[in-house]
Amino acid sequence: MDPSDHPRSILAVDLGSGGPKVAVVTERGEILSHARRSVSTLFVDDGGAEQDPHEWWRAVDQAVATALSHPQVDRSRIVAVSCTGQWSVIAPIDASGQPLMNAIHWMDSRGAPDTAALTDGLIKIDGYGLRRLLRWIQITGAVPTHSGADSLAHILYLKRAHPDIYARTHRLLEPMDYLNLRLTGRFSASYATIFPYLLTDNRDVTRVHYHDGLLRLAGVDRAKLPDLVPVDDVLGTLLPEIAAAWQLPPTTRVVCGTTDNQTAALGAGSIDDAVGYISVGTTSWLSCHIPFKKANLLRAIATMPSAIPGRNIVVAEQGAAGRCLEAVVERLLCADRNWSDESERGNVYTRLFQEAAAVPAGCDGLLFLPWLNGSGPPAADGHVRGGFINQTLRTGRAEAVRAVMEGIAFNLGWLLPHVENFVGRRFDSLRLVGGAAESDLWCQIFADILDRPIQRIASPRLATVRGAALHALMSLGIRRRDEISSLVPISGVFEPDPRNRKTYRELSSAFVKCYKRTRGLFALLNKGAEKAQN
Repeated sequence: MDPSDHPRSILAVDLGSGGPKVAVVTERGEILSHARRSVSTLFVDDGGAEQDPHEWWRAVDQAVATALSHPQVDRSRIVAVSCTGQWSVIAPIDASGQPLMNAIHWMDSRGAPDTAALTDGLIKIDGYGLRRLLRWIQITGAVPTHSGADSLAHILYLKRAHPDIYARTHRLLEPMDYLNLRLTGRFSASYATIFPYLLTDNRDVTRVHYHDGLLRLAGVDRAKLPDLVPVDDVLGTLLPEIAAAWQLPPTTRVVCGTTDNQTAALGAGSIDDAVGYISVGTTSWLSCHIPFKKANLLRAIATMPSAIPGRNIVVAEQGAAGRCLEAVVERLLCADRNWSDESERGNVYTRLFQEAAAVPAGCDGLLFLPWLNGSGPPAADGHVRGGFINQTLRTGRAEAVRAVMEGIAFNLGWLLPHVENFVGRRFDSLRLVGGAAESDLWCQIFADILDRPIQRIASPRLATVRGAALHALMSLGIRRRDEISSLVPISGVFEPDPRNRKTYRELSSAFVKCYKRTRGLFALLNKGAEKAQN
């Protein structure tokens, strides 16, 4: 075959919390190859969580080399690189492009006191000063979190706790924008990736810009923030040394960055308004596109600019999901296994899911509360924690694993009606992406607890890299928006099992009551711990 007959392809990179996934995706949406690497997270005693940007780059470089070496990949037909990934993660970068310290991760809560002080006021609603609350929501569509999980909180913490590093910082970048800096030499952020800074005017998503009033109020220097580009912008071509190292054409373009929830929507085929999807990987969320900006402070649901020009996407991220299963399995149930061996890792989880499938729905009343790092929407609280409720002497490993799977689904089931009310439409079905979708058992649990048909997307673990590639294809004009859904195949549909409806409805109610009745206790325990640390 003549090389010119090969379809054009995109090299897509998703820098997730656990490490990068890289894929080569054709203009027909086919995934020719993929690879992944792991990165570590450093947890410190005062609520800190950090990652090393140097490790990000090494892992991306290794995964790219593996993906490009696949015999199906024709490097000469790769036309662009598209980066997406985790967000609300801040890396302080100097003028030469070097990180000045570890990146402050979305699991880091050290900026919570700073955002609490910033949003204080005489008249309060849910802990927020009324005037500042209304100002932030009107301008950005969201409000600084009291959990300290957003990028603004990380910036304020950096300025307070590390003033020397803040002073030397040239730009404060999210992970995908740091990767694009390494690829092009350009300090930039897109209308999509700047959202968690909570310093931009998002009222017109086609003309997002920094808001001088919010910058003054927060005390953040505009000069330390990246220049903004539209969500379909092309930043330029690969730096010559990168193109040479990866053996890609020097004309290979780099499109602007996106966040993983934006590209997951594309990778799920959730293109039209109110086509709902859920993503369950390291974290979980429920989302869709909508044509308007909106915020519900009480339920911690908002909108942000989408990866599609002129559109908004629902933001309702609940925090740790698959990470909860990893914590239970790898730290408690099977801590003696070699988790660095991917083959053994896969075999262990396959066996555990088989054992869990033999446990009746509802686990005989055993509940798992998945708020190991605080709760998210529809009731966000950074002090709440999780664990097992109603454990008996009969509880074994299989029951524990299934309870974790069900607990993550109960959390999404609690969120579902609030997102539907937010959007103004009921979801007749939901698309599912992320690592959890690889398990038939988990897909059925989601269908039963959410009481909706679940459409599993093909290669669900690669939805974000597929979405990043689809974003590039649209940005380059290779594909139209109305063609994208047809490039995303559905591999299976799971219908709710009516035999489990009564059990799961009763346990769903109990799950919500557990939150309400333990919230005060967790506040007592964990606010006390904060005071001791301070």
